[in-house]
Amino acid sequence: MPTVAPLDLEGHVVAAHFLGDVPFFANASGTIHRLDGGEKVTEAHQGLLNCIRDPFSQTLLTGGEDGKVMRIAADGSTSLLAEVPRKWISVVACGPQNAVAWAQGKSSFVRTADGAVREFPEERTVEGIAFAGKGMRIAAARYNGVSLHWVGTNAPAVDLDWKGAHNGVTFSPDGRFLVTMMQENALHGWKLDGKAGENRHMRMTGYPAKVKSLSWSPKGKWLASSGAPAAIVWPFSSKDGPMGKAPQELGTRADIMVTQVAFHPAEEVLAIGFIDGMILGVRMADGKEALLRRPGKGAITGLGWSANGKLLAFASEAGDCGIVDISA
Repeated sequence: MPTVAPLDLEGHVVAAHFLGDVPFFANASGTIHRLDGGEKVTEAHQGLLNCIRDPFSQTLLTGGEDGKVMRIAADGSTSLLAEVPRKWISVVACGPQNAVAWAQGKSSFVRTADGAVREFPEERTVEGIAFAGKGMRIAAARYNGVSLHWVGTNAPAVDLDWKGAHNGVTFSPDGRFLVTMMQENALHGWKLDGKAGENRHMRMTGYPAKVKSLSWSPKGKWLASSGAPAAIVWPFSSKDGPMGKAPQELGTRADIMVTQVAFHPAEEVLAIGFIDGMILGVRMADGKEALLRRPGKGAITGLGWSANGKLLAFASEAGDCGIVDISA
């Protein structure tokens, strides 16, 4: 039976991640808490909006209400990557070789390892950014679609158009697909590996709420999403991805919404966090469920696996966080 080690923090906790075997919890107030031989606290921002784990460097990347983009190292030390006074940085992304991207207003910015920064202007506000796998391109989600920019050249952007507001974006691990979260209750996707100029659309609709969390399975065969009273998991293993295929629904609960999803780093097992604080682990192969945490005080706002997949850190909007040991 999994065991839960609780960690109670003040207020809304935005994210939970592991760097090595050390869990980190990012508080909306701007503090980063890590459990490393006791609780240690790093003051990172005057108000924190976003915190993601950099898979390329074992660090965290954060954006704040203070206009700063920060990198948080495994020992809790911070380095300032960018600062835009009086602007909120709510969109950040990590690329290979210490590349980072962030959005501010109608522009995306990419900072490479040598400290050089390039700006990519848009006609509308940038709501989401993602690096393609090799880091040569970024996708900027905006109103009415996505712009694809080559990071190292002055080639014109490739526009992928679809009406509506796109407020998050992700590339499939193999780079063949691009998927956005929309303001309406839907995902939209493009197949990128067709003939030149032929980017086929994938409509992924039917959600009762907005999708706010996405997670790819380790080999990219599945894309899990929140926004329903079950985790909605789309198949991406065939050449056309989910086109013409129904998704799987995992961890169904009557009318209790899924708020976070996170695939195990090595196996096709999905952690599912709900609005009432409950967490389930579900195996893709047969849908077998394991209760990882009973309902708590607040909605699950973050899920992060340790590298060996034995520990799962979780964050909550009420501050009742913790770590689940699934090896017990």
